[in-house]
Amino acid sequence: MICPNCRSKDVGKIGVNQYYCWGCFIEMSLANGLISTHQVEEDGSLSSLDDLFEEHDRRFTM
Repeated sequence: MICPNCRSKDVGKIGVNQYYCWGCFIEMSLANGLISTHQVEEDGSLSSLDDLFEEHDRRFTM
């Protein structure tokens, strides 16, 4: 998997269909072939970053 934000391959799996990028420190989840991106806030909550990416950039194919 490649991070849609920084294009890093340094992505680790943290749960079922959940990933974390060690290059730019964002969390990603995979559902229905789309990657949803989130920023982890100081209080542990997640803020969506999906509005920063076009849908074709968020597509995941194997």
